Amino acid sequence: MEGRPTWLRPAQDPLQPLHPVEPARRIRAHLRRSGGQGRRARTVDDRRHPSQSAPHGGKPTAKGGSRHIGRTKGGLNSKLHAACDGQRRSVALLLPEGQRSDHHGAALLLPILPRARELLGDRGYDSNWFRASLAERGITPCIPSTRSRKLPLPYDRTLYRQRHRIENMFGGLKDWRRIATRYDRCAHTFFSAICIAATVTFWL
Repeated sequence: MEGRPTWLRPAQDPLQPLHPVEPARRIRAHLRRSGGQGRRARTVDDRRHPSQSAPHGGKPTAKGGSRHIGRTKGGLNSKLHAACDGQRRSVALLLPEGQRSDHHGAALLLPILPRARELLGDRGYDSNWFRASLAERGITPCIPSTRSRKLPLPYDRTLYRQRHRIENMFGGLKDWRRIATRYDRCAHTFFSAICIAATVTFWL
């Protein structure tokens, strides 16, 4: 007897899982609730991954406060203000956020500056109030004028060549990989590591 062949499907297809991946009622609920305004919010799918954002939501942490990390042109960064003596030994350190201007760091660093005759700094510290504050302390500023000044102020160019000692101090701190790459997220821990590195490198 001839006829079309009949393919018998087994009672349980081996390619199909024994149990459904998700109950059908939940899928139907999603299909019914998709779109539309004024409807009740649907339940959160248990297959959805949790949020990958920071757990503190951008707010300061509860234990240590702010991490002193700010957004700059190069990304998230911190800034280190430092003052050193003539032998490139650090005498004052300050760790603000990366987006903070040099004027803000100078205002915080000014009260803890030691006695000195001259102060060498880059043009980022050029401001009238900072020069006046140094003059009140008997310190002669050796700072180049910013390009925004209509009348540049004179400074000792020969003395300013000694500013490479400040850069050498920062280079000595960056020899510590923990400092150069900031292994520590907490600002207190990171600043403590900077102080230890400065003490071992320049004072011991």
